Amino acid sequence: MTNQAYPLSELLGTAAAQAAPVVRGIADEDLGAPTPCAEYDVRDLLNHLFHVVVNFQALAAKQPSDFSVTPDYLRDADWRTRFETETGKLVEAWAAPGAEEGTTGAMNMPARTVGSMALLDLTVHIWDLARATGRSFEPDPAVVEGLAEEVDRMAPTARKMYVFGEAVELPEDASPFERLLATTGRDPRAWA
Repeated sequence: MTNQAYPLSELLGTAAAQAAPVVRGIADEDLGAPTPCAEYDVRDLLNHLFHVVVNFQALAAKQPSDFSVTPDYLRDADWRTRFETETGKLVEAWAAPGAEEGTTGAMNMPARTVGSMALLDLTVHIWDLARATGRSFEPDPAVVEGLAEEVDRMAPTARKMYVFGEAVELPEDASPFERLLATTGRDPRAWA
């Protein structure tokens, strides 16, 4: 179970605040750069992350989501500002009464687990984007703590569904965030 010490909306708010400067700092010439998330370049990963942020607003309200087609959110010149706006809406959606309760989504998963998936994307993919553009990124320790147990729990299923890669072995001095990245199949030290 995810660390319940913090409301999910609080963790999402922290992650969104840390994501905004990373996204704001992505130059147009970086959009074709490779990322640690091998199937995406920077542009594709930004579009994927935008799509997660938009659809998980609906999931917080127990409404249907649509991941069948990912639109090009970057076609608008003000996409960096829009990203901040949409992550703000995501935080508000998960702060609404009842958002963390019950089930949501096509698979009727526990709502907090679903919200944690958005938190994971907003944390790990922001690291992917930072590293792809030559910057460092270290999320708030409360976010990492809030994700650690959930990521460990979902990892076997996520690997079967090809959402996570195989876990990466790390030395004993690895930080909690490096361990989280390694569980998702990323080698944080290869992108240092």
